[in-house]
Amino acid sequence: MDMDTIAAISTPIGEGAIGIVRLSGEEAVSIAARLFKGKNLAKVPSHTIHYGKIIDPSTNHAAEEVMVSVMKAPKTFTREDVVEINCHGGLVAVNRVLEIVLQQGARLAEPGEFTKRAFLNGRIDLSQAEAVMDIIRAKTNKAMQVALHQMDGRLSRLIQSLRQTLLETVAHVEVNIDYPEYDDVEEMSHELMEVKTKEVFAEIERILQVAEQGKILREGIKTAIIGRPNVGKSSLMNAFVQENKAIVTDVPGTTRDIIEEYVNIRGVPLRLVDTAGIRETEDIVERIGVERSREVLQDSDLILFMLNYNETLTEDDFAIFKAIRGLTFIVIVNKTDLDKRLDLNKVSELAGNNPIITASVLHEEGIDKLETAISTIFFAGAIDAGDLTYVSNVRHIQLLKQAKQALADAMQGLELGMPLDIVQIDVTRTWEFLGEIIGDTASDALIDQLFSQFCLGK
Repeated sequence: MDMDTIAAISTPIGEGAIGIVRLSGEEAVSIAARLFKGKNLAKVPSHTIHYGKIIDPSTNHAAEEVMVSVMKAPKTFTREDVVEINCHGGLVAVNRVLEIVLQQGARLAEPGEFTKRAFLNGRIDLSQAEAVMDIIRAKTNKAMQVALHQMDGRLSRLIQSLRQTLLETVAHVEVNIDYPEYDDVEEMSHELMEVKTKEVFAEIERILQVAEQGKILREGIKTAIIGRPNVGKSSLMNAFVQENKAIVTDVPGTTRDIIEEYVNIRGVPLRLVDTAGIRETEDIVERIGVERSREVLQDSDLILFMLNYNETLTEDDFAIFKAIRGLTFIVIVNKTDLDKRLDLNKVSELAGNNPIITASVLHEEGIDKLETAISTIFFAGAIDAGDLTYVSNVRHIQLLKQAKQALADAMQGLELGMPLDIVQIDVTRTWEFLGEIIGDTASDALIDQLFSQFCLGK
């Protein structure tokens, strides 16, 4: 597949020790060689790095002092010739080198185009390509581990195995239908189809059972911190974050916006949203914050509802209990270092089966108990990111659900005694849904749309 040579900055924009301009394509080495003063890059061994200078052809003067890595196809990320020019990490230096490279005939890469080429050239499949961005966006070590397993091909191998089972089953049935040498061939084919569809169905079901945990590890638990003003919501967020990202003050009602922060709770990323106090207010600015807070409640995976150990329950507290009924929440009774005025029996009655944690956030007491409660709710207390094949991508989960439904239709058809050639339609649909996960049956439009979400230079 002939493709033009692309180039992009592959390091974050800003000041740093090193900035990298990456080239990939048939002319990557020749373009770099024309600009490089040092060894002849066209003749150096593959996978070597060389010191020299980039010369600006318009002035014939040195534009930058660099180290250049030369990696020749096919043993590269894209399976094309790849050159990486290591510059000083300033904005001017790295952009100047990119500009010179583009003037020599390279084209600016589209978002994700390097990874897209790795996919199109057969080095990785679509699920592995998507895992590249999951690695970049991972918020915790466990999320990183799940993404690494996916990039290594663990999910791909599992999907390919399931597809192969379905393909062999369909082929076997087709052969038996076309060459019916024995009277009992239809019965044998029916039995084989039944056994294999149940086998694949059970495996898809097993993957989907832990899919929600994989999604949590990838995206985080969207967590709303709520309660009446001044019960310690911002202080709790700060205790998690360990720096002042939210406003902390003694004046009630001063947190007027929604502030998001990711924190690591025992390997699980929590997307903390510190909301304005939910209560009626005359202040129009604060009222907007309250309305947004109500919306956040319905959209949250977990609600941390804070009460004050030093105050009796108010109408606002009762209203919040009513608002979160039926949602997943943990009650945090804060300020246990003060005198007790709260009716804990009433709180227990209102909380139902939801956990109640006593804490003094100011003195950092109770945070461990809260972390344990969160881990228990979402992972039954333990997270296994080592042995399980987690599916964490929403697209993959949706396709697995569609594959499961198609197989369920096939199994129902078998139970009703429908002709095998009709049942095979649903089995083939299952095979296609699974193929879309790894890119075998994915449309060009879908592939373009997925890679457009990547960062530039990856």
